[in-house]
Amino acid sequence: MSAPALEISDLNAWYGESHILHGVNFTVQKGEVITLLGRNGAGRTTTLRAILGLTGSRTGSVRIHGTEAIAMPTFKIAHLGIGYCPEERGIFASLSCEENLLLPPPVGALGGGMSLSEIYEMFPNLLERRHSPGTRLSGGEQQMLAVARILRTGANLLLLDEISEGLAPVIVQALGRMIKTLKSKGYTIIMVEQNFRFAAPLADRFYVMEHGQIVEHFAATELKEKQSVLNELLGV
Repeated sequence: MSAPALEISDLNAWYGESHILHGVNFTVQKGEVITLLGRNGAGRTTTLRAILGLTGSRTGSVRIHGTEAIAMPTFKIAHLGIGYCPEERGIFASLSCEENLLLPPPVGALGGGMSLSEIYEMFPNLLERRHSPGTRLSGGEQQMLAVARILRTGANLLLLDEISEGLAPVIVQALGRMIKTLKSKGYTIIMVEQNFRFAAPLADRFYVMEHGQIVEHFAATELKEKQSVLNELLGV
């Protein structure tokens, strides 16, 4: 049996003196869609950042496709085939939509990622706006561009931070279709989401975080019976 896409054991992370993650453990198999749920400040974004070595310091174990990455610098971790889409998106204002897409180098053992034609087939809005400056795009188009850009790299393990936040329902639906398409192509996806309605039909499993720890874990098939626990933990 091949190694999991991601295996986290006893992960602790700090920003300066602040101890944010306290012994986080979870495993993601290849091709799974996982959602990290929790209130703001629970440690979900820090978990994504700690996987990539973007926190102040970290201890424990982070195995990516079987390779231990806890001591690696961020650029080497990326080359294990990880794509990170942060909440702030990071679109380059001085570059056109297409130039933003062409910017990232390939990572991982798979070689190049999706071609421009494949990207434009998945995101027709970006084809229409390919010559527009990056920040002239709408919020939804910028979010599509931020995700599309990491698909160009060949990364097959995607870390997506609040990609549905503040977007119109029609764009959120388009992003949902995109995640289903990527799952069908074998991508592994870890989402941090506040929008439970968006995440619920997409994820295979859910992890709930509180105070920098995993406090609940369940499969999509257990969603109905876990509803009261979720209401209590998430306050929705």
